[in-house]
This record gives sequence, C-alpha cells and structure tokens, in this order.
Amino acid sequence: MSIPVVIADDQELVRAGFQMMLDAQPDIEVVGLASDGVEAISLVEQLQPAVALIDIRMPRLDGLEATRRIMTRRRAPNTRVLIVTTFDLDEYVYDALRAGASGFLLKDATPDQIIDAIRVVAAGDALLAPGVTGRLIAEFAARPRPSPAPRLATLTPREHDVFGLVARGLTNAEIARQLVLAEQTVKSHVSAIFMKLGVRDRVQAVILAYESGLVVPGAGPAAP
Repeated sequence: MSIPVVIADDQELVRAGFQMMLDAQPDIEVVGLASDGVEAISLVEQLQPAVALIDIRMPRLDGLEATRRIMTRRRAPNTRVLIVTTFDLDEYVYDALRAGASGFLLKDATPDQIIDAIRVVAAGDALLAPGVTGRLIAEFAARPRPSPAPRLATLTPREHDVFGLVARGLTNAEIARQLVLAEQTVKSHVSAIFMKLGVRDRVQAVILAYESGLVVPGAGPAAP
C-alpha cells in the first residue's frame, strides 16, 4: 500500500518539486497540495493522509498553528505531521514539536533524506534533522531546571532506566545492549512508557524528559 501525503507550502515550485520527487516513489502518493495552513487543515481532514508535509511560513495560517489544529482537533487521527522548512527557521523546532509534529527537516535535506523521513514518520516513529537535536538541547540548557513531572512516578525503576536512555537518543537495540536486555523486552518497556506518560513517539518523549528534568543537557539521566 502506498503512503498518502499532503504537501503544504506557499511556493508553487516547492510544491511541484516535492510532488514530482514523491510521486516517483513506488510506495508514496501525493494526494493533495495546499498553499497555506487553512488549506492544509481542510485537505488533511478531507483526505486523511498518513503524512502531512508542512512548511512553517505560509499566508493566512502558518505551519505551526496548522499543525497544532490538526493534532488537537483529531479529525484525522492517523495523520502525522512532518515539518520541512528553511535552515534559518530552525529556532522553531521546539514550537513545532510541542504543536504535535512528529518530525522536523530542513529544506536543504537531500531527496533521499526527505523520502526516508516520510517513511519513518508514516511508520509511527519520529525524527529530527541532523544538527537539530543539538539546538533543541541547547534550548533546554538555557532554562531553569524544572520539577519532575508527576507522570514519571508511574514508571517502574526499569522503565525509568529505559526512558532515560530513550531521552538520550538511544535506539531500542542500543538500550538492549546497555541494559543487557532482549530488544523485544525493551520495545515492550518503551510501549508501556509511552502509554503511561501519554506521549506519541520518541520526539515527544525527549521533550517531556527535558521539561521534567529527567535528563540534564550535557549530563546523563537524573537519578530517580
């Protein structure tokens, strides 16, 4: 089955370029094109795509607010948002992820990186562009250390260990090796953690971990 995608960008050449690139893939189909955030919301709710590829700066309604409305209205519960924007806008990474985006890429990414990102996001995972993670962590480093989120108290000691490593960016395989666990066991822990904490994916988990002080920028996970 193909991955249906809606593209939202105010530049016609960008929309056309993305459409040509994506439609050339055997497993991706562009089902709608929007020139602003209002059109993006309408098309997403009408077409129910797996992925909405959304720019940030658009007329009438920007990509951040469009993403926020798509994710809060839940009229397209299976749609995931991938923000693709220019390099000088990467200060909006945090706001985009808080709005509910599952990924953030820069427009200077290669075609292969954009195609792979769509597949990753459609599969239910999340990602950030190379180099963006460091800037996101720097954003948290500049803030006072917060109090732990009450939701963290629902985690078992082992889940706390796993969550701390997820927040440091480790994959399930890397966590399994570090904690000497089966990878399937780690996967089960991660699923339970996401359910308990009410987060959708690894990106949202990282945000919660830094906001709650579980992970301190430049250091390892805080002690339970």
